Amino acid sequence: MSHGDEFFVGHAPRMPESTRRRVRRVAAALVACGLALGVALTMLQARFDEGVFEFGVERTFDGVLLAEPYPVLLVADADGAGPRTILLSAPGKHGADALVADLVGRPVEVTGSLIDNGRREMIEVHAVRDLSADARLPAVDAGGESLGRLILAGEIVDSKCHLGVMKPGRDKTHKACAIRCISGGVPPVLRVEDRHGRLAYFLLVGTDGRAIGRELLSMIAEPVEVTGDVTRFGDLLVMRTEPASIRRPASR
Repeated sequence: MSHGDEFFVGHAPRMPESTRRRVRRVAAALVACGLALGVALTMLQARFDEGVFEFGVERTFDGVLLAEPYPVLLVADADGAGPRTILLSAPGKHGADALVADLVGRPVEVTGSLIDNGRREMIEVHAVRDLSADARLPAVDAGGESLGRLILAGEIVDSKCHLGVMKPGRDKTHKACAIRCISGGVPPVLRVEDRHGRLAYFLLVGTDGRAIGRELLSMIAEPVEVTGDVTRFGDLLVMRTEPASIRRPASR
């Protein structure tokens, strides 16, 4: 080493100029790489499902209350295209059965918080008021249209979390929560996505019309193939099936 060469001494009060320039360049490069890596990882992350839970915001909805086998509110559509069907749940991880049991089949006013992912709606019910004496409420047609027997591949999810309360509200990361919700009476739905990314939801019930949520717990948040008879009630698709007939796709 010649007398003109710079030599770095850790306890020296000042770093040599050439060493300082090299450290600055390396530090700047490391910061830039870190930022680029962060942006790349963010871009590669799967997007959360769309969905909004209006927590703390109360709305009122007028309609006819049905509860076979899960509580739903049939709301007359303003454009006359048919009733709008809104699923119901209680606060927390519970179904709404106990909240609506005395008013099934009647016109009601439901107060609660809306859960909506743009394709399917649910109300977290806070109060229900009987409107049987209110002649202003339009009648709704609860009749169904059979779509035949179908075989569908998808994922069984709990409707409350999936529609907007939790993100993500599906797949194995949400499995434990979904099991608790469906165990508590939240309606189970089959989420089906076609190759073009279009989604459809099928409310799952037994072939005899019973609630089968507790019978589906071992199959929640897993890829499944479900065979059953599908009926359309307004904008709600209901599939009658038996848990014993649901299959997991064969591993490839």
